[in-house]
Amino acid sequence: MDLATVVPPYVAKPLELLPFRAVMLSPTRVGDPASARALARPYRDVAERLTQWIDRGDARADGGPALYLHEYTAGGLTVRGLVGALRMSERADTLAERAVWPHEAIHPEQAGELAERMLQMDLNPAPILLVHRGSQELRDLVDEVARAEPDWRYLDRTGQRQRLWAVRDEQAIARIGHLISGSSCLLADGHHRYAAYLRLQEEHPGTPWDAGLAMLVDQADTPLFLGAIHRTLPTVGLDVLVEATRAAGAEVTSRSRQEALGALDSTHLVLTDGETWYAVAPHGLDREAAVSWLHDHVLPRLPEPPPRLEHHHTVEEALTATSPAAPAVLLPSPDFAQVKALVESGGLLPEKATSFQPKPSLGVIMRPVNDG
Repeated sequence: MDLATVVPPYVAKPLELLPFRAVMLSPTRVGDPASARALARPYRDVAERLTQWIDRGDARADGGPALYLHEYTAGGLTVRGLVGALRMSERADTLAERAVWPHEAIHPEQAGELAERMLQMDLNPAPILLVHRGSQELRDLVDEVARAEPDWRYLDRTGQRQRLWAVRDEQAIARIGHLISGSSCLLADGHHRYAAYLRLQEEHPGTPWDAGLAMLVDQADTPLFLGAIHRTLPTVGLDVLVEATRAAGAEVTSRSRQEALGALDSTHLVLTDGETWYAVAPHGLDREAAVSWLHDHVLPRLPEPPPRLEHHHTVEEALTATSPAAPAVLLPSPDFAQVKALVESGGLLPEKATSFQPKPSLGVIMRPVNDG
């Protein structure tokens, strides 16, 4: 199996989100698959391409630098967060100094490819998502900003409802900076982009690459939904998978499809090849995430490792890919407090362990790196 093994460095406190001058696709372009052409190869032409899109009204550039409050609604869930250029130039030496906590390892070559792509584009095309628990004072300030008329509001092509406020008042920016400076954030989405930001900062210190585009979401205010990412295991027989699971010390019980799916909760996993179903009750899931238990205790006990793991964001997607030649492991949703406690004690989850949803549509807000 091709596993991620490298943990990127940790950005140090104070957490800083710096104002920048955003570029945004027009409402009719946000979420349109055809808009990906603006950010496609050759990457060195992206800056010129965006300028052309701005000239013809398919994109817009904000008139000046700002912090942005971005609120989006998708599938009945509303998320809002502060968007700015995250200062990346200081590294943490101790646990207490860490401002940003990745919870997955990364593939260095993938991070390197993303860094080269952003360098050629001269652009951060989308924010990484950071999650924290802000103070009541910060929530009150965000509420105050959100009570004003948005600078931009629209329904994009995917059905996401977008609202954005540009925060330009220097006192408000300074107050936000003070209130977030001591935050410790879980990196919810964008581990490879975060690593690419760090690489670009190391290669171009003292330039605008000292920062990278980020969105800071308060999990106590408008929480992201934390879902599981399920697995299918090509070439692994279900009987072999069940034997390895029992050898790992779990109670494995044959169930009907309905009973097995009904047992999928914080204490159970499900194994199936689409025809036969098992509910799995590992010991110790109060101390360990189910996905970690699978990777640390079950997969190493297989006689031969699968050539790859296939990842699926929904049970339905996983079951569609399931067959006797590729059984599925359906996982319970992780617990946010458990994930946070794990990473803040210095631990990590396996690659693609969590799915924070919903994510904002591509093109709502981008950062030209050398544009102030």
